[in-house]
Amino acid sequence: MLDDTLKAQLKAYLEKLQHPIVLKAALDDSNAARELQALLDDIASLSDRISVSADDTPGARAPSFAIQRPDGSLSLRFAAIPLGHEFTSLVLALLQAGGHPPRVSDEIIEQIRALDGDFSFEVFMSLSCHNCPDVVQALNLMAVLNPRVKVVTIDGALFQKEVDDRQVMAVPMVFLNGELFASGRMTIEEIIAKVDTGAAKRDAEKISARAPFDVLVVGGGPAGSAAAIYAARKGIRTGIVAERFGGQLMDTLSIENFISVKETEGPKLTAALEEHVKSYDVDVMPLQRVEKLVPAEQPGGLATLHLANGATLQSRAVILATGARWREMNVPGEREYRNKGVAYCPHCDGPLFKGKRVAVIGGGNSGVEAAIDLAGIVGHVTLLEFDKQMRADAVLQRKLLSLPNVKVILQAQTTEVTGGADGKVNALKYTDRATGESHTVELEGIFVQIGLVPNTEWLKGSIELTKYGEIPVDARCETGTHGVFGAGDVTTVPYKQIVIAMGEGSKAAISAFDYLIRTSAPA
Repeated sequence: MLDDTLKAQLKAYLEKLQHPIVLKAALDDSNAARELQALLDDIASLSDRISVSADDTPGARAPSFAIQRPDGSLSLRFAAIPLGHEFTSLVLALLQAGGHPPRVSDEIIEQIRALDGDFSFEVFMSLSCHNCPDVVQALNLMAVLNPRVKVVTIDGALFQKEVDDRQVMAVPMVFLNGELFASGRMTIEEIIAKVDTGAAKRDAEKISARAPFDVLVVGGGPAGSAAAIYAARKGIRTGIVAERFGGQLMDTLSIENFISVKETEGPKLTAALEEHVKSYDVDVMPLQRVEKLVPAEQPGGLATLHLANGATLQSRAVILATGARWREMNVPGEREYRNKGVAYCPHCDGPLFKGKRVAVIGGGNSGVEAAIDLAGIVGHVTLLEFDKQMRADAVLQRKLLSLPNVKVILQAQTTEVTGGADGKVNALKYTDRATGESHTVELEGIFVQIGLVPNTEWLKGSIELTKYGEIPVDARCETGTHGVFGAGDVTTVPYKQIVIAMGEGSKAAISAFDYLIRTSAPA
């Protein structure tokens, strides 16, 4: 099942096991079960601390396997053949179940161990989803550390009937004690915050007790990370507050234009950014949403940030780097059927629509790339473009038009998403802008790829914004408000690219430092 190179690498990792573990397999007569058996046998052959046995647990999904300790103090199961993006999840689960210490803070470990209650998690994923491993690994670690936490990871492609019955149309999707818990990428801190009801209050008290900063960065994407690093290198008191590290970067699969790095993926680059930021003396405050900015009354004064959990922070200079998010169609039915057929990440959710009919909204690079990727998985793709022509690169258009199961409709204005009695998407309605005629496309999935919206709603009334919601900045990243700077996709700077955002974040930090020098100089 595993090639020799992978076996050698895995064998080296498994030498870190500190005590025995058992892989208990629940199998049927399917080809997938035979593949799973081969995988488990390969793993067991690489360590004398691992054994394989049959699983007679009542109601266990087949094929699946549980990772257990001999004393039974662990409930962690894969209803999957965890290869692809989930192979790392498997390796970490084996190591942590076998006693190898996890790479999380002592505070997180103690918080997990102190969770009061019984938590039975089921997480649906696909092997091609680059966001799923973060959720799977977080839940698995919680099961390893707390015997009252149980986790089952389910590959939707192997259990299609269950996916249909439970209306799983986006991954990762997590159920807790049988009820929908969350959908989309989540960090272990986010998951703990949702189940530990007292966490928000404790965080607010700790945050509000912090002394004022010299520079406070809002946002943890490429621009925010660069700004924090450049500010910290000046030796000034620097903080970064972000709802999630990486921002939109976490939803980007393939990155091939980040100079000096031939190819990487968004989650990998995000992890590198976070590690780089934390290598400096930066006060990192993750999972925090800022709701209001009160600028300083005069140059050199303190600006105040109000957080969603009730905390407040103050700083002499503020760098706004909150980035942007996927633009919605804003038509009837879109939000109602989100994650029930309406999706925004073709890489994550595409496998759930295998053999089905889908539409892609948008004829730019992201839309055409999505249609090309989906064409290899789904039964048919209809791409709808609002304009008279697609805006994607010519090479992408040629590739798209060469595919036999793709149809392109130009001058199409989407007007409604409809669904059936099962609560899922069943059609899309659009108007032909050339003739004014209305048409209906019957389908099961819609992937929206129509650009970005700046994350600035919380800034209305605090600073100047353009009619598109962007923060207008000058060549020094200065806004029209003293002590407030902007950087990255949230600003009016053209060309929303990772390398440009990093450059703008660096420039904003240097400008903020210059502002601090000038406003603190003696009269």
